[in-house]
Amino acid sequence: MKNKIDAILDALIVQDYILFGSVFVLFICLLILAILLKDRRKTSRFLATFAFLLLIFGPTLGYIEMHKYLFKNYVELVSEQKLVFTNAIVVKGKVTNNSKVNFSSCRITATAYQKTAKEYKNYILRLKPIQKSSIILQDVPKDQTKEFKMFIEPFYYSKDYSVELASSCKQ
Repeated sequence: MKNKIDAILDALIVQDYILFGSVFVLFICLLILAILLKDRRKTSRFLATFAFLLLIFGPTLGYIEMHKYLFKNYVELVSEQKLVFTNAIVVKGKVTNNSKVNFSSCRITATAYQKTAKEYKNYILRLKPIQKSSIILQDVPKDQTKEFKMFIEPFYYSKDYSVELASSCKQ
């Protein structure tokens, strides 16, 4: 457990600490304001409720949105092909660095889903993918595109499927 916490803390950047600190300071300020306005009960309750909601959801949503902005990238599926003599899928793609910094690494994740003719059922089937596979690309310079090839294995599914790519990069 200690190793997991250390890994999470090592992955945080300076902007994350600034975000977490500012959310906590805003929480304290809203609570103090709610205490000062205790004569106005509705306003005080609203401020206290908003302060606790901010403390709960602020760091998580802020982290997600800030990392989307700071580490903008685009991943494109070029081709995917199921191999005949082995139980695997070959996935070829490209990742483009759209941010203002160089990426030291990008984790590319390919996920295979069941596919049906019913659109609503496809959304539900995404909750339980058939198979997932990840690779890590090193050194993706800003405004550059890097190609990759990866395998999804073992892949035993014989019916219709679809493959999607996702990426998360860091500095």
